[in-house]
Amino acid sequence: MTHSRTWWKTLIGVLLTGIMLFPLYWMINVSVTQPTDLRRDPPNLFPVNPTFAGYSTVVSEQLPYLGTSLLVGLGTVALTLALSAPAAFALAKLRPVGGTAVNFVLLIAQMIPGIIMAMGFYLIFNSWGLLDTIPGLILADSTLAVPFGVLIFTAFMSGIPNELLSAAKIDGASAWRTFWSVVLPVSRNSVVTVSLFTFLWAWSDFIFASTLNRGGDLQPITIGIYKYIGNNTQDWNAIMATAVVASVPAAILLVVAQRYVAAGVTAGAVKD
Repeated sequence: MTHSRTWWKTLIGVLLTGIMLFPLYWMINVSVTQPTDLRRDPPNLFPVNPTFAGYSTVVSEQLPYLGTSLLVGLGTVALTLALSAPAAFALAKLRPVGGTAVNFVLLIAQMIPGIIMAMGFYLIFNSWGLLDTIPGLILADSTLAVPFGVLIFTAFMSGIPNELLSAAKIDGASAWRTFWSVVLPVSRNSVVTVSLFTFLWAWSDFIFASTLNRGGDLQPITIGIYKYIGNNTQDWNAIMATAVVASVPAAILLVVAQRYVAAGVTAGAVKD
């Protein structure tokens, strides 16, 4: 009886998953479709006589962009963790004066549209000499990731028993030593969660990249894809192949870190 009641739920789930993943499949299909078949009506649902010329173009033209995105993503993760984890520990366990106001400001910061922040950063970075540089992009992307990281870390660290901190204090550990040796190791799930979302934000960023790094020698992959787009674009193989390659790191990270993300996002949601 249970099987008869749930099979249709499984079917609906499969159908919805197929609909959501169809754009990804079509991106892969177009990336290996012959240029002469791209305007075929109706289009081929499966690649006929596939070509990998688009992926050859990625290797020859897009690798520098991929390398830049990797540097920006890893740098943003490092800066975000370095700022958000200690800040969250202070808010969750040290209880500073004005902590509630700080949390409110962090929520407000996440509501500011990215384009508005990009315009402000342009003026600031122009005076600081950070336009068209990787450190400039890392700093800009971190402004979106740090508030999110503080909120996630705060929710997780608030659930850490105070007895652990008291035991560390009795053993003579300072607040910094307690954070580094006790709190941070047990916050692994939240560290993975914050790192993953931060990397994905930096990897997929287009607003900051197009505003703050339009003329630099080292540009991210989002700008590399954008350079293919134009009124007379014919090389859809290269566009879609680049999009497929750019999606691979994100897909791998999501699969590998899935269980850590689920635990990190729901941290603090259940009260004992």
